[in-house]
Amino acid sequence: MNTTQNTDIAAIMADIGKLARAAAHVLATTSAKRKYEALMAAADALDTDRSQILAANEKDMEAGRANGLTGAFLDRLELNDERIQAMIVGIRAIAAMPDPVGTIIAEWDVPSGLHIERVRTPLGVIGIIFESRPNVTADAGALCLMSGNAAILRGGSDSFHSSRAIHACLAQGLKAASLPDSAIQIVPTTDRAAVGEMLKGLNGNIDVIVPRGGAGLVSRVQSEARVPVFAHLEGICHVYVDKSADMEMAVGIILNAKMRRTSICGAAETLLVHKDIVHTHLMPICDALVGAGCELRGDETVTALYPKAKPANAADWDTEYNDAILAIRVVDSLDDAIAHIETHSSHHTEAIIANDEDAVAKFFAGVDSAILMHNASTQFADGGEFGMGAEIGIATGKMHARGPVGIEQLTSFKYLVRGKGQIRP
Repeated sequence: MNTTQNTDIAAIMADIGKLARAAAHVLATTSAKRKYEALMAAADALDTDRSQILAANEKDMEAGRANGLTGAFLDRLELNDERIQAMIVGIRAIAAMPDPVGTIIAEWDVPSGLHIERVRTPLGVIGIIFESRPNVTADAGALCLMSGNAAILRGGSDSFHSSRAIHACLAQGLKAASLPDSAIQIVPTTDRAAVGEMLKGLNGNIDVIVPRGGAGLVSRVQSEARVPVFAHLEGICHVYVDKSADMEMAVGIILNAKMRRTSICGAAETLLVHKDIVHTHLMPICDALVGAGCELRGDETVTALYPKAKPANAADWDTEYNDAILAIRVVDSLDDAIAHIETHSSHHTEAIIANDEDAVAKFFAGVDSAILMHNASTQFADGGEFGMGAEIGIATGKMHARGPVGIEQLTSFKYLVRGKGQIRP
């Protein structure tokens, strides 16, 4: 559904950009107290307006079912009381965090007598383009506000009604704190041309783009964007079971990493098992996964030992299933596991299950992904679980932000230099 005519898209988006830039100037000097008030009022509005949010979400769910969306996609789209409560808790946690703006990162004196401070400052205007997950509306809006940035949110057409209902609560919070309603804007159309305008930068008014979605969306953003991008690639996450791993721990972690929620980017997609423990660990792990409804796709060793597993093909090692499917490979050594991950990973999150600290140290040093876990489920790859309140996404690139993008990652810095009349010779 569109609320605008195609011919108006460029002009409408240009206006959104101008309003966001003006709001960013206000937010850059807004006190922590007012940002706290806005976020707490927004959380209260989410609590009060649960029925309206759920009704809006049901419209999206009905359309999704009619359009044949997959179960995994519908899971990402669905809201319920528990997920609304999680949004509320997340916003309140963000509100309670220290204001990053103006924080002194480092300070020092130089021989000239100058005193130099490196101080956190907002990025400015952040454009967030996301698919399916309506909760991103709350997380992204709250994180941008707390970090002193204006936000332009463009959700997917599948979550159009849900995202607008959540945004209405954020707008109530801004109003309660007497902040400009343009501090958090939502694109009022599903027309894809709006995304194109955002990627052009809205006449210089967008400072950074954050894509949150599938490989197709991220690829388009990376290839077309004329502004910096915090890339969030797909989550092809690996769990490696070392020969020193405790069997019961391995079963519990792998079952959670794959099956807790199969649709999230931190869900495990490939399991690597050291050859020395296949006869002790593989069967209990596979039995637990199959018992939970997981389809297994294994290499020749796995299928020979566990006939319920289907033969894996080359594509399985490079697939983010977002479903109850797991690829399993037996490796000869830790080095082989690291090599497999380097070849097939999206550099999101990997885990090692091991009691050998030397093996853990080698894994941590040798694997180049944004998040590495030891004896813990990959599903902890989340800004909220990291104590950040929430996240806009998991950045898998290496520039500026990497891993969960929280309020600190949404700031840059500037230098404040204080002198006593010095002039340079």
